[in-house]
Amino acid sequence: MRYPSMAPSSWRAHCVCFRAVLMCLIATPVLSSVSFGWIYPEHRDITLRGIQKLDPQRQAVLEKIWVEARSGFETRLSAVPADATQGERPNAIDYAAWPAIAGDHSCSAANMLQNVLETPWILDVADVCARLKNRLAVSTRRSERINHLRDSDIQLQRVDPEYATRAGSNNVYFLLARTRDDVDARTYLTRTFREGTELNALGTYLRHHLSALKKISRLSRDSLAPAQRGALARAALADEAFGLHFLEDVFASGHIAGTWGDASLRKGTHDYYNEHGLETATWSGRNIVLTWDAWMRAEDAEPASEVISKSLAQFVDAFTGAVEVSSVTAGEEVSEQPDTFNVCRNSVHDPLSLGQDVIPLLAQTLRETPVPALGPGLGELPRFRAELGPFIGVAPSAFAGTLGGGFAPAQTSVGGMGGVGFAVRVGLGLEGIINEAGDGLVFLDVGIREDAASSQKITEAEVLQQYGAITAAIPGRTAYSLRLRLPFWLIPGDLILAAPVLLLVSPQTYTQMAVVAGGGGLIPWQAGISTFLGRFQFILGREVGMSMFGYGKEEDRMIIPYPDAPGGAELVSFRSLQFDFPLLEYRPFRTFSLDQSSSLVLQLSGGFDVPLSVDVVGPAGAPQPEMRTIWHAGLRLAFDWRYYLGSSGGGGK
Repeated sequence: MRYPSMAPSSWRAHCVCFRAVLMCLIATPVLSSVSFGWIYPEHRDITLRGIQKLDPQRQAVLEKIWVEARSGFETRLSAVPADATQGERPNAIDYAAWPAIAGDHSCSAANMLQNVLETPWILDVADVCARLKNRLAVSTRRSERINHLRDSDIQLQRVDPEYATRAGSNNVYFLLARTRDDVDARTYLTRTFREGTELNALGTYLRHHLSALKKISRLSRDSLAPAQRGALARAALADEAFGLHFLEDVFASGHIAGTWGDASLRKGTHDYYNEHGLETATWSGRNIVLTWDAWMRAEDAEPASEVISKSLAQFVDAFTGAVEVSSVTAGEEVSEQPDTFNVCRNSVHDPLSLGQDVIPLLAQTLRETPVPALGPGLGELPRFRAELGPFIGVAPSAFAGTLGGGFAPAQTSVGGMGGVGFAVRVGLGLEGIINEAGDGLVFLDVGIREDAASSQKITEAEVLQQYGAITAAIPGRTAYSLRLRLPFWLIPGDLILAAPVLLLVSPQTYTQMAVVAGGGGLIPWQAGISTFLGRFQFILGREVGMSMFGYGKEEDRMIIPYPDAPGGAELVSFRSLQFDFPLLEYRPFRTFSLDQSSSLVLQLSGGFDVPLSVDVVGPAGAPQPEMRTIWHAGLRLAFDWRYYLGSSGGGGK
């Protein structure tokens, strides 16, 4: 048995180079777009319940404000602030949907209002999310829920191209972790909006809630023209709605658990607690168990909607004068435009001045929000990782299939083939950038493979059938092997081809391409399909294997029938290049723990083997034979083990 010699230092250097290139071309823009927000239907349902919990008098005042805000936009905005009858294919947007549009489909209150009033795609977003809500309501299996989220994310990315790339550049959707176990609510509250503090959900809510109170107070006390009143009403409602998005986010268990570390640790921890739940307590001392982010239960929505109702009540009371705060009504200049603070681009809070009389007002809302977990160190909650970032690994494999004949033109009978392989792997795990159905996996395998002799014989003569492998049309062979996997946007390799231009001219466009590629491509037939038996995925063009036969110390040799040669056969030495193109992939299981993952992979594939060079060994003077390309199809079974580099934190998933 002859194995090709390998140069460890050489392939290691190539692997390092490969990793560096891919980090620049694919991983960096995609990892920056890892999304942590939770889904539109949940946001809208919470706000809807919050409005419904207002007493009749406050509901009437909110409807009055809404009437002024609708002036000039009656066809785009619904007749009532909370339309409980709204379903699929809505023809208008109600106020309950505004917090759902904030954050996930906009980056500022001004941007949100513009999208609500002017963009043609926002109604498509509402339609997609209404259908998602109905499908999740009847889902009985986890796999069904994952598939519905996959379909929804693909559709949302189509109608709103910036959907997957807005979140992820900061921690604005998360609660600040507590620094001590004895911190009180007032101290924590003031810390959340202090100048220079990292953006966080509660501080972002407070900023926009205060801005909304100022604007709605001005609307109630100033004499304004109808057009000004309409603009100011819309601006006040926009600021409040944008803030409510982040107030609702503080009830997501994955946002309470704390966020620090790299993207893998942040996303893994977020996803784990949102699905499996977290027991915590509010600042008032009420114990609650929360989930969220596509796993919301009715009991999860209840405490959140109560707090949303409290915030809206303050907003309404500022309009009626029931809430009078000197720092809000002190005659300062109040804009008629929504807040333009961009939560996608900024990473720290701007200065925010609050009078001492405002703190008790805001504390009324804070008291019923969850107490965040402790920060890094003693007492921190266990951390969990997602499969994101660079890794090294191994991939032992076995394969079997059929051959469409032999290399000689006369060898046309179909036969069988099989063998084993072993490869060292380096790559980037980018699964689940948006959801579990995504596949941004990138890797390069370098290894060897050993093929058994084919089942066909040199010729069809019956006398040869008894001699076994020695008379095989294709003898046992050894090869160097390479295997490359890359997501693609429309055609295989397009991310690599587009990178030199788009990363310089339009990095955001390239990031959007990479996110779409990881989600299954522009034509999303390559998105993963979850079932209770495992995960299926079409991967044609996403992965290619290449085996170089005859490149060891000696070329491969075999006997081929050739009528013009003495004795009717020739002994030849040759080299060939075999390509393998997987079509369908099945993963019956997949496990991930801290920094290692493993899965079993079964692939249905096809390909061809091209002879590159042929030399006659004997008999002397025999003519140069013709050689043909062989087609093959079969199954490949591999064990995919990875070790993720640069890991930190504890826990597992």
